[in-house]
Amino acid sequence: MLASLGTVYTVTGSAKNGLAFLQRAATEGEANRILYEHAMILIQLDEAHLGDSPEHAERNATRALEVARQHGERGNEAWAVHLLSRVAAACPSAAGSSAAHPSAQDDAAFTHTTRAMTLAKELGMRPLVAHCHLGLGTLYRRTAKNQEAREHLTTATTMYREMDMRFWLEQAEAEMRNS
Repeated sequence: MLASLGTVYTVTGSAKNGLAFLQRAATEGEANRILYEHAMILIQLDEAHLGDSPEHAERNATRALEVARQHGERGNEAWAVHLLSRVAAACPSAAGSSAAHPSAQDDAAFTHTTRAMTLAKELGMRPLVAHCHLGLGTLYRRTAKNQEAREHLTTATTMYREMDMRFWLEQAEAEMRNS
């Protein structure tokens, strides 16, 4: 319950309150050894930290991946790998890459996104598949591979439209306008 409340606060613009609830959920879960869905709590916490502390988010995303694998939570594993791709893409040195010289962070982001998409497809996680297409489209656009970018962004917008995921549809459409 704490994690859900934290996520709602974070998404609705009250990041400070959201982070407090998410941190409390993670701490209490570990202290009480209640680790069912603990990987997802760590993922939600790291999503909230992504903008302000990529190093912290990477450390905890790796921890979330380990927890998901330990407990056989393949869906949470897919989300953790996706978060690792977002962390790699958010690293400052990744933003200066080019088609001729993609950064190590871009390479990591491509690898993680592809892995997350493979898992998501196997598990029938359509929203995550769409997020992966959006991520790949953004990465390809950043590395000046416009044809690949448009293909992935078109797939993402189509999927978001089919699932009536309006917030994400707007994000994908905005990314397409920039490509």
